[in-house]
Amino acid sequence: MKQVLILSILSLFILAQSKTGETHMTENEHKSEKEWQTCLTPEEYSVLRKKGTERPFTGKYYKYMEDGTYVCAACGNELFSSKTKYDSGSGWPSFYEAIAEGKINYKEDNSLGTARIEIQCANCDSHLGHVFDDGPKPTGKRYCINSVSLDFEKTK
Repeated sequence: MKQVLILSILSLFILAQSKTGETHMTENEHKSEKEWQTCLTPEEYSVLRKKGTERPFTGKYYKYMEDGTYVCAACGNELFSSKTKYDSGSGWPSFYEAIAEGKINYKEDNSLGTARIEIQCANCDSHLGHVFDDGPKPTGKRYCINSVSLDFEKTK
């Protein structure tokens, strides 16, 4: 019952964000699946386009703690600031908020028989991971992201 209530509240939040967030899809980011297969590695394609998941504790950004910006590995859309990254103990890079409103799309995901919220890049619709309500203050969110979904731009 508690999960249904949480999912209902989160769904209202997502609906409100989807009405205010903007999606800027350029011709370059709108590719066919065949085009995505040719420009992504097999692992990137599996995660970003087929909604796969990398094994926990194996990703290149799991323990990475440099200052900068995490961007979508498929299109370069800015997603997360290193200032919001923290060690959740989950085995994946975790952030407590997105870099800006409208950078991420939220979708209900019942694929494992449990209600979760999938997050996708708002620019190219690539799968990034999931968001949970068990993160730290100030947001209480845990954006649990596959490292393979990310690239990193160091602060200069």
